[in-house]
Amino acid sequence: MKKKKWIQKAIKREGRVARYLRRVYGSKAFAKNGEIKQEYVYKAIRRVKKKGNTSLLRALYLARTLERIR
Repeated sequence: MKKKKWIQKAIKREGRVARYLRRVYGSKAFAKNGEIKQEYVYKAIRRVKKKGNTSLLRALYLARTLERIR
């Protein structure tokens, strides 16, 4: 049985979350090696919930989920 590659299909716009975090929080949202700090993902989720942008919210939830899987 062939395994499905659901993660590759789930990521619609690669880099969208990183661009949003860099625009809103600047470089402090990233570690020295370029990875996103999870505390800023949680901050962004709270911020986007208030604004109501559902597609960006789904992308942030996926980023949170993928960090947990890792």
